[in-house]
Amino acid sequence: MAEISEQVAGLSNFPTQPTPTIARKKMTYEEFLEWADEDTLAEWESGEVIMTSPASYRHQNINDFLTSAMRLYVEFNQIGLVLSAPFQMKLATSGREPDLIFLAKENLGRLKDTFLDGPADLAIEILSPESRERDRGKKFYEYAEAGVPEYWLIDPMQEQAEFYQIDERGRYQAVQPDASGKYYSSSVQGFWLDVAWLWQKPLPQVEKVLIKIGGSSYASYLKNQLDEEGLL
Repeated sequence: MAEISEQVAGLSNFPTQPTPTIARKKMTYEEFLEWADEDTLAEWESGEVIMTSPASYRHQNINDFLTSAMRLYVEFNQIGLVLSAPFQMKLATSGREPDLIFLAKENLGRLKDTFLDGPADLAIEILSPESRERDRGKKFYEYAEAGVPEYWLIDPMQEQAEFYQIDERGRYQAVQPDASGKYYSSSVQGFWLDVAWLWQKPLPQVEKVLIKIGGSSYASYLKNQLDEEGLL
């Protein structure tokens, strides 16, 4: 974990550019990065800026739940990094902002100060009325072409989740949860999701979810952490 933290901490030393005051309809990706600040809801597509809508409460609640659960799991197992939007993923002809990305430890070299230079190992999009067509259409094919190994589409309105894993031809194939409703990630080693969790109101407590996913090893880890802090 220390190795990953040091790599990420070093990114704060990257130089930043002043933000232009006026946006242009056409711009390079470098100009887009200079123009867009941390509060700008936008993506870059073939030289054009695509503005996006603010997230709904349910959208953001599911996103925060997934981010929290997966980040704790990934940090505990020291296998990479989890980031939530807004953070750019630069592909060949676009700069996208998936709602959540996982980057494996061996690919942390792709991480720059303001964007990921290349595909994440997992991209998750939570659909909204504004993004539904884009997430299922252009992004679906862009992510496959760029080599994002795993793509999740979460639809809070229909309470449906779709999971895709890339095959040897570079095409996404749908992977179904097992008979008990659990989906096992191919990119986040050992991580699984009970799809029914996403539709619960309120959402499950993250720590309880992690104990179920991580089992006795995660429970022992928590106990050791409490013991080290003198709380047991």
